[in-house]
Amino acid sequence: MGDIDVRLAARLAELRTERGWSLDELAQRTGISRSTLSRLERAEISPTASLLGRLCSVYERTMSRLLTEVEADPTQLVRAADQRVWTDETSGFVRRSVSPPHAGLRGELVEGTLKPGADIAYEGPAVPGLEQHIWVLEGAVQVTVQGETHELATGDCLRFRLWGPTRFLCQGPDAVRYVIAVVLP
Repeated sequence: MGDIDVRLAARLAELRTERGWSLDELAQRTGISRSTLSRLERAEISPTASLLGRLCSVYERTMSRLLTEVEADPTQLVRAADQRVWTDETSGFVRRSVSPPHAGLRGELVEGTLKPGADIAYEGPAVPGLEQHIWVLEGAVQVTVQGETHELATGDCLRFRLWGPTRFLCQGPDAVRYVIAVVLP
C-alpha cells in the first residue's frame, strides 16, 4: 500500500468516527460489507472506484474532495509532476487530479483513463446536483447518466447536472482518456 492509501484509510475511519457510526451502521448505509469496510480502514486493501463512490456519497463529498483531504494544502499552481494519481487496479481506472478542489473554488478538473473492458458504476453523486462536463481526449466511452446512455468519441463533450446513477464503460479496443470538469452546485 502506498502512503496515500494509508492516509485515505485513516481519513475514512476518521469520517466514520466523527459521525458516531459503527462499522455495522456504515455497512447498512453503503451496502458495503462490514469486513470490507474494516479492511479499508486498516489499509489492508485499496478501495475500488465504486466502493469509494459509495463512501463519498454517505460522507457527502466528491471523490476529489476526499482525496484532497488526505493531501497537503493545495496550491494555486498545480504542476504536472505534483498532480495526484490514483489507480483502481480492479476496474482499470486511472484518475489524475489535474486541478484538485481548493478552498473558495467550486470547480475542479479530473483526467480519467479507462482500459478496454473497464466498467465503473456509481449509485449516485456524492453531492446531488453536481455539474459535470466530460470531454473525451482519446478513444471512446459509453456514459450512462440517470438511465440515458451516450456514446462519446474523441472530441465529444457531455454535460449535465447529476442527480442519480452513472456508468462509464470502455468497450475498447483501445483505452479512453477524458477530462471531467466538476462544479459544485
